[in-house]
Amino acid sequence: MPCAGADRRSAKEDNVLSQLHDAVRAPTAPDHAMSKGPASASSRASLERILSSLEDDKAEDVIVIDLAGKSEMADHMVICSGRSSRQVSAISEKLVDRLKQELGILSKVEGKDAGDWVLIDTGDVVVHVFRPEVREFYQLEKMWLSPAEQASAKP
Repeated sequence: MPCAGADRRSAKEDNVLSQLHDAVRAPTAPDHAMSKGPASASSRASLERILSSLEDDKAEDVIVIDLAGKSEMADHMVICSGRSSRQVSAISEKLVDRLKQELGILSKVEGKDAGDWVLIDTGDVVVHVFRPEVREFYQLEKMWLSPAEQASAKP
């Protein structure tokens, strides 16, 4: 014969599972739909500081791609080039340092040691810094922009 405590535990588990089910099934607004909230203000501040840093360090062919409605990984993607592996690494290193010092953003960085293609994930903005030959090979712009957007994005 089961004890009364087991029945209470079972009822509690059913209640928790029901709440989890409802939470998973509840419609949630995607990040980009909250464009008027505080997250978008920090996203815009990050983007502005990133673009300023890239300009200060003479990054070339800077393109900003709005990812709203295209991806939930970030609000914006920035693609730019440096003239050499050394410049690509320097642009990336300075950007990461500035974001940390000025905005308190800790970024994830991949590829800095090679200096061919550095990916910087700031959370709201993903930055790709390429050597021109590597950028031409991968052509990320074509993956994210329509032909009309590509034509208008050309610097």
